[in-house]
Amino acid sequence: MKITYLSFCALAVSQAAFAQAPLVSITPQDQFFTNLTALCGKAFLGNVTVGNESDNAFSKEKLVMHVRSCSKDELQIPFHVGDNASRTWIIKKTGSGLQLKHDHRTAKGEDDKSTMYGGHTIDAGWAQAQSFPADQYSKELFVASGIPQSAGNTWHMYIYPEKFTYRLTREGREFRVDFDLTKAITPPAAPWGYKD
Repeated sequence: MKITYLSFCALAVSQAAFAQAPLVSITPQDQFFTNLTALCGKAFLGNVTVGNESDNAFSKEKLVMHVRSCSKDELQIPFHVGDNASRTWIIKKTGSGLQLKHDHRTAKGEDDKSTMYGGHTIDAGWAQAQSFPADQYSKELFVASGIPQSAGNTWHMYIYPEKFTYRLTREGREFRVDFDLTKAITPPAAPWGYKD
């Protein structure tokens, strides 16, 4: 009888502990965010691997991504093109997925006339890949800026152990930069509009 009673007590304690444990569901988006966070503080060189003639300016410059700032729900990743430090990718966790915004600044640190465009995930994606179709704000910005074709933009990001990819697609257009994650480099200075 004593063994039965002790067994019962042990079962009751384990059930109580299980009932108090929070149920945590790790989504592909959470894992993608975690994979990028693991690169925090590091910078990497990239190359244009798909583009058109208008991308030649990028191809001739030193391309650097720097996973510069990381919090539990936001990553800031400056994308340096030569001496141009105007671009920062901002990836933010939301209640329904991930949001990507492009923060563009002038050399004085002020908002560019075309800034904070991007999109939000519409499905779970994968731990290695997420896509961000243009949101309504971005579509309206592109139309008002005289580039309505950009309203069809979708941005994609891929992360694998040896490579990170930033990719833009729309009908008749593709731009892709691959970054080598096997060789971290000295991080650049803060992007325009941000403090060191």
